[in-house]
Amino acid sequence: MANSISDWLNPIKGFGVTFHEMFRKPETVYYPEEKRPTAPRFHGHHQLNRWPDGLEKCIGCELCAWACPADAIYVEGRDNRPDQRYSPGERYGAVYQINYLRCILCGMCIEACPTRALTMTNEYEIADDSRENLIWTKEQLLAPLQPGMEAPPHPMRLGDDEKDYYRLGAAGVMAPPRAPGMEGPGGPSGPAVLAEISSEDEEEAQ
Repeated sequence: MANSISDWLNPIKGFGVTFHEMFRKPETVYYPEEKRPTAPRFHGHHQLNRWPDGLEKCIGCELCAWACPADAIYVEGRDNRPDQRYSPGERYGAVYQINYLRCILCGMCIEACPTRALTMTNEYEIADDSRENLIWTKEQLLAPLQPGMEAPPHPMRLGDDEKDYYRLGAAGVMAPPRAPGMEGPGGPSGPAVLAEISSEDEEEAQ
């Protein structure tokens, strides 16, 4: 008996929701005149990050392309040369493209990146009326140079090899490059470490 009564009331409950929404004031979104802030972890378009001296974090490993479920990322890695260095590692991403006609903004490429080179911004305005413009190149994805950074190619400024870069990044120390002629670890062009790294932090970084 109780079940039959509840079954009879279910349609009435549904109509109750409908009538409640009919008399609610509609919410108007004034976009693009008013842009609402996104959530802190919102998945917007991608960004290729740099080290504090301007070198690129991307090492051309192509793991992001392998992890992409939509096959939206294309990477060509090349070897760094002594006179032309774009990243601290042996290789760098010479060609980097993301096809936003395919990208589903899932963030799996971010999880696959071993150097935190690829992250996602809060910018969501990527629509376009041209298919060609929706294939973003490395130049569009690279983070802009900040004060104290030097456009690559150039030698490593934060240490003698790539391990120094990864230790600093793991310890949370993001120091600007040392000015030429200054003394300290790493030689004249070594790191200008603004915060001391404790022995515990160094062990965790290793």
